[in-house]
Amino acid sequence: MELLRELCEATGIPGREERLRAIVRRELAPLVDEIQVDALGNLIGIRRGTSGKKLALNAHMDEIGFLVTHVDDDGFVRLHPLGGHDPRNMMAQRVRVCGKQDLLGLLYPSIKPPHLADLAEREKVPKLTEFFVDLGLPAARVKELVPVGSMAAIHREFAEVGDAVTCKAMDNRLSVYVMIEAMRRTRKAGFDVYAVATVQEEVGVRGAITSAYGVSPDVGLALDVTIAADLPGVAKQDWVTHLGDGTAIKVMDSYSISNPRMVEVLRELAEARGIPYQMEILPCGGTDAAGLQRSKFGLPAATLSTPTRYVHTSIEMCHKKDVEASIALTAAFIEEGARYGYALE
Repeated sequence: MELLRELCEATGIPGREERLRAIVRRELAPLVDEIQVDALGNLIGIRRGTSGKKLALNAHMDEIGFLVTHVDDDGFVRLHPLGGHDPRNMMAQRVRVCGKQDLLGLLYPSIKPPHLADLAEREKVPKLTEFFVDLGLPAARVKELVPVGSMAAIHREFAEVGDAVTCKAMDNRLSVYVMIEAMRRTRKAGFDVYAVATVQEEVGVRGAITSAYGVSPDVGLALDVTIAADLPGVAKQDWVTHLGDGTAIKVMDSYSISNPRMVEVLRELAEARGIPYQMEILPCGGTDAAGLQRSKFGLPAATLSTPTRYVHTSIEMCHKKDVEASIALTAAFIEEGARYGYALE
């Protein structure tokens, strides 16, 4: 899983996905007939198929992160968040600040150390606006190396934990990996496949919308992670998915309702090929499928998700069997999905 490691450890926040774009271009180039990059930064690998129908296969490259807004006179870096951060998950993290050079820093809120704080101060949850980065450098040096607008993101090494893998940015580098590996595994595509590594999903599925206008696909399949809340303290009916039980076929989330026929076809393909799967309804959140559905006059779209624990933290975790199931079902849809109809009556 060295490619997954490289993807996850790379830094790329919304609007600054160029490092990921270079990796995806390198990996897709031998697998497609043509590569394009649109004005927003979406990378599109095109492989010609046999049916004449177009499939937009989307996986977003960006991760939640920050933009530098200010360096104070003591050298501490202030940040503006991009994407859905929970301050409880930001405490005492390492970050990579990418200015004129990459710098490792420490993320911490403007609060007293526990040895100096009273009970009320220790129980307070810090606000996003209170966080800063300590780069361990003199203020003049920080101001020289870190211009306003520099990107920053959580820094964490990829690791294998039992039967699972963990890192920051599994959301959604894991799905970029699934897309690439499914393209690598597919020998004969039924669709003209437009493998789209999209940008700016974490701030409103922007790349999915613009790329769909350019591609004008007949069908759209978004690849993303989803919540696996199969954890102590969470009622079973609220788990959404269970780690290790297979890929997740999304019925709906708060941004899109999957095309019912696509859901049915994905189930049929999974059962025909013996691919483990589970059904997913996500109460809050969304994927590139929402952007695909909203393009032009709309199109049939659905999401194939990989269950993930601890989403939007530095330790996002996925089961290796679920990753394999997502690759296998994506490849199956590329090969056979074009022979089905998805129109709603």
